[in-house]
Amino acid sequence: MNIGQAAKASGVSAKMIRYYEQAGLVPPASRTASGYRTYSQSDVHVLRFIRRARDLGFPVAEIHDLLGLWRDRARHSADVKRLAQAHIAGLRRKIEGLEQMADTLQTLSDCCAGDERPDCPILQGLEQPPE
Repeated sequence: MNIGQAAKASGVSAKMIRYYEQAGLVPPASRTASGYRTYSQSDVHVLRFIRRARDLGFPVAEIHDLLGLWRDRARHSADVKRLAQAHIAGLRRKIEGLEQMADTLQTLSDCCAGDERPDCPILQGLEQPPE
């Protein structure tokens, strides 16, 4: 199948397929005599794996590690679990940071009258250095 068909079958855009190839997540595609990329069902399966990992927020470097573990039938599931748990911890740190940002903005917004006056606690709060 061509790159457009592989993109449709995998849910990964053609642009991202080329990027994943460049990043080394997928091997270089086979080429036709005229130079067009061709993909197999196996390639689509790998692209779906990558897409799902991206949907779960894994960065490219960690997806590379996950692919290595996925392909290694002698792997230990503990290695996969360790990678997943580290990612979960990172996600929780991001969530905590986002909640702190939302709380700060909520506090600033609550202090703003939102009327025709030029005074704005939100803008004043943004002028201040972080705590």
